[in-house]
Amino acid sequence: MIAARFDDSFDGWRQLARSLVTNGIEPHEVEWIAGTTQESMFAAEAASQKQAASFSVPAEFVRLAESVACFRDPARWSLLYRVLWRLTHGERSLLSIVVDKDVHRMQRMASAVRRDEHKMKAFVRFRRVGDENEENARYIAWFTPAHFILERVAPFFSHRFASMCWSILTPDGSIHWNREELAFGPAVDRSSAPAADELETLWRTYYASVFNPARLKTSAMRSEMPKKYWSGLPEARLIPDLIADAPRRVREMKVSDSSGRSELEHPASGRVSDA
Repeated sequence: MIAARFDDSFDGWRQLARSLVTNGIEPHEVEWIAGTTQESMFAAEAASQKQAASFSVPAEFVRLAESVACFRDPARWSLLYRVLWRLTHGERSLLSIVVDKDVHRMQRMASAVRRDEHKMKAFVRFRRVGDENEENARYIAWFTPAHFILERVAPFFSHRFASMCWSILTPDGSIHWNREELAFGPAVDRSSAPAADELETLWRTYYASVFNPARLKTSAMRSEMPKKYWSGLPEARLIPDLIADAPRRVREMKVSDSSGRSELEHPASGRVSDA
């Protein structure tokens, strides 16, 4: 067995995997050891040798592998290498075989990573700290990703909140934006994030105002906003009362509406928005 030691990054895996494939090392001969600064003996030897052979893979594999590399499972690296080996050893069209066990597993992992990105974009809530002057204000958010997605979602937040100075803290690492550039930092404890601020009252008021009891679908809402995210959402504490009061509000709405337009026609609904 070859101990393939690398830094637990996609780029680190790709560099080592290319050397392994070029030197004819089969998947069952490799033990992937991620998250170490100790260089693999094979990697050191491969780097010192001129590689005569080369190979290419479909661009689709690279895109898929970049997503799979973010999935929180140590076995992802051996899966990626196994698929890479198969692609370069006679199974060029492997990725089109959706019923293949390895391909199916990669697709499911990539879907889970994309879903986690969507949830983070929807459920991060910033809290203001420090100076009351907006120019000097800083916003901090806490989030617990299911997968290693920080670098993938960071550009979204830097564009969406470009005029703010903010930090997103997670158990995996942190993202910081100073209105000009992104920086990544170490993991932090949740106690480092503020518990509340004055903006939460405004957010709850907004959420309550757009919540339409007539369009409430509890199962769909809980599917879109699972309870594991509630601790970081200021509006979450309103949900039980809004659900409990929904039948009464619907009855009142059916009776009459002084404006002549029923609240039932209001475009807002009980479904969670990404706004």
